[in-house]
Amino acid sequence: MNRSSLFTPGHIGKVVLKNRLVVAPMTRVTASEDGIASERMKLYYEDFARGGFALVISEGIYIDKAWSQTYAFQAGLTSPEQVAGWRKVTNAVHQQSGLIFAQIQHAGALSQGNYYRDGTVAPSAIRPVGKQMTFYRGEGDYPVPRELSENEIQDIIKSFADAASYAVFEAGFDGVEIHGANGYLLDQFFTDYTNKRTDRWGGDTAGRLQLILDVIRSVRERVGENIPVGIRISQGKVNDFYHKWANGEDDARVVFTLLADSGIDYLHLTEYEAWQPAFPDNALSLIELARKYAPQLTIMANGSLHDEARATEVMAKGADFIALGRGALANHDWPERVAARGAVRTFDSAILGPIANIKDSELSL
Repeated sequence: MNRSSLFTPGHIGKVVLKNRLVVAPMTRVTASEDGIASERMKLYYEDFARGGFALVISEGIYIDKAWSQTYAFQAGLTSPEQVAGWRKVTNAVHQQSGLIFAQIQHAGALSQGNYYRDGTVAPSAIRPVGKQMTFYRGEGDYPVPRELSENEIQDIIKSFADAASYAVFEAGFDGVEIHGANGYLLDQFFTDYTNKRTDRWGGDTAGRLQLILDVIRSVRERVGENIPVGIRISQGKVNDFYHKWANGEDDARVVFTLLADSGIDYLHLTEYEAWQPAFPDNALSLIELARKYAPQLTIMANGSLHDEARATEVMAKGADFIALGRGALANHDWPERVAARGAVRTFDSAILGPIANIKDSELSL
C-alpha cells in the first residue's frame, strides 16, 4: 500500500472522512474543576482540525455524577453547562472542516480524582495493580474499590447511553467512541484478574465481555443507526502496561467475532507498537487478528505510528484508519506536513509534565 493510502477519503458508518488520519484520545485534565471544557481545550482541538486531521477523538469524558470521573479537571457530559462547554469545542472543529467524536468513559477502580463522590467501584473488590499517576494529580496506591451491584451496573449502562445522547444531539459531536480499553471500568470487567464475579458479568472471555456488548447496544439504541459508534480495546493498561490476554489468539477470536456482531461502526485498537506481534507465540499483530476474525469491520490502529512508513505498513496489514497520539501532540499539522513531505517534529515528553494539562507552547505550534 503506497503513501497516498493515508490521504484517501474513507468512511466510518455513514460519515465520510477526508483522509485516514485521526487524533487519538489523550487525557489532558484542562477542564474546570466541575468538568466544563475550557477555552484552552477549544483552541487545542481546533488546531488539530486546522492541521489536516480528518477526525479528532476527544479525551475521555465522564458520564455521570457518581463514580465515573477518572481524574481531577477532567471534562464531563452530565449537565447543560458541560454540554455547552463541549459545544464550543465541536463548533470550533467544524469551522476548520474537521470532525470530532466524543470518547465516553467510566473510571471504575482507577479513579484518582472525583468531584462528586469518595471511593471507587469495580466489578470486584480488588485493589488495582500499580500506582496512581502523578502527572494526573494522583499519589500512592489505588484504593480498594467496592463491588458494583446489579442495579448499579444497569445505571452505568444507562449513563453511557445518556452521555452519548448528550454528545451527539446537544454538544454537536459527530460520533461516539466507548472507552473499553486501558484498564478503566469496561476493561476491568473484561480482564480476568480484576473480574472475579460469578454472575452473568463474569466467567469466561465472552462472559467478561458482556458489559461492553450491553453498553454498545444501549448506546446504539439511543443514538440511532446514522451516528457512528465505536469501541476502543487494548491489552495493556495505564496501570499494567504489558498485560496480555491469557488465551492468546483464542481470546482474540472470541473478542473480535463478538464485536463484529455488536453493531459498532468501528473498532479502535491500541497497542504500544501496533505492528508488533500481539502474543509471544504468534506472529500476527492485534490488527491482523482483528482483520482475520472481523473481516468486514472498520479498524482504527493506534500505537507509535507517527512514522509515515509504519502507518502505511499497518494499513497494509488491515487497518482502515491511523490514530496518532504523541505524533499529533508534537505536530498538530502532521497530515499537512507529511503530505507536503515536510520534516516532522519529534515528541518531547516534557510537554506532559509535571501535570499533563495543555501548555501554552502547544497552542502556538
